[in-house]
Order: sequence, then C-alpha cells, then structure tokens
Amino acid sequence: MTNANIVWQETIITQGDRAAQKTQSPCVVWFTGLSGAGKSTLANALEAALFERGKHSYLLDGDNLRHGLNQDLGFSEADRTENIRRVGEVAKLFVDAGLIVLAAFISPFQTDRASIKDLIGEYKMVEVYLDTPLSVCESRDTKGLYRKARAGELKGFTGIDSPYEAPESADIVINTGAVSVVDSVAIILAYLDRHSFT
Repeated sequence: MTNANIVWQETIITQGDRAAQKTQSPCVVWFTGLSGAGKSTLANALEAALFERGKHSYLLDGDNLRHGLNQDLGFSEADRTENIRRVGEVAKLFVDAGLIVLAAFISPFQTDRASIKDLIGEYKMVEVYLDTPLSVCESRDTKGLYRKARAGELKGFTGIDSPYEAPESADIVINTGAVSVVDSVAIILAYLDRHSFT
C-alpha cells in the first residue's frame, strides 16, 4: 500500500555511481533449497571468496533476519511470504548501494521467488537452487528440526508437512550432497564472472 503524501526522494549519487566506485555490478545471489541443503554454508563460503577478490558484498541469512527485522513473523504461509517480501526490499536497497547481495532462504514458494525477481530485476538476480535430496538434508539436521518435525513437535516444516516448490529454471543447480563447498563456490564464481557481475 502506498500513501499519496509520500514522494520518492531522488539522490545525487546513483546506483551506477556506487557500482563504479566498487568496480563491480551489483546483483542478488539467491540461495533456495530445503533446510540443511547448505544454503548458509555455501553463501558464507562464497562471501569469503568474494571478499578475497576485493569485492563488496553482504550476506542476508534467514535465521539472522528473524532475530531482528522479521522477529514478529511466524511460519504460516502468509508470514513466510511477508518474510521473503521484506528480504527482497532489503536486498533491493543493498543492490542500489552497489553491493553483491547473498541471500540464503528456504523460500519454498515459487510465487515469492518470482516476486523477488520482479522487484530486483531478472537480469540482476541469480537464483541458485540447492537440489540436495531430503534424505541428505535430514541426515545433517544440524538444528534438530527434522527430528522435531518427524516427532510432530514442529508443524508446517518445509519438506515434511509443508511443500517446497522447486525452481523450474534456476540459473544454477547444485546438489551439495554430491558437490563439495569448494567446487560449488567455483561454479557460482564462474557464473558471476561470465555474466560480468564480478
């Protein structure tokens, strides 16, 4: 909802200026996949690799944002959609700042991911689908969430009693059960290089 009394304030310094200062093309690398697929692990490793290259980035992690910006949201379908909407708005601001944004979110619904692409701009968003089998994700279970979901202690858990809608045409697809973190980072960096983001 917009307010007719609120007018967008233009700035002297543009996104192009900020990107040129950092000698990079801002974009959002959006990691999606089941809990335990390796989104945060891979996003952290990618940020470290970008940092070593002298690139300017920021990592938005699903759990971290729920400690602050999204702490008022639960895990209903409506709240999950609002969670992703807010993340998209933050990512858009960071792209405007000239940064390479790494976003690690289960983001189970196709419509939510599509809305982020529309918001950011399709040519500025790289969708990385971690197509890691449920059995592998569940065997990792670092947070004990699958155990709780299987025991009925955690309702609406993605992959168990709530659906995950896999991307139909992700830019990059990686099975972290078969591909190492190092090789996965190399795959993503190669894609970013080919498309002149780095």
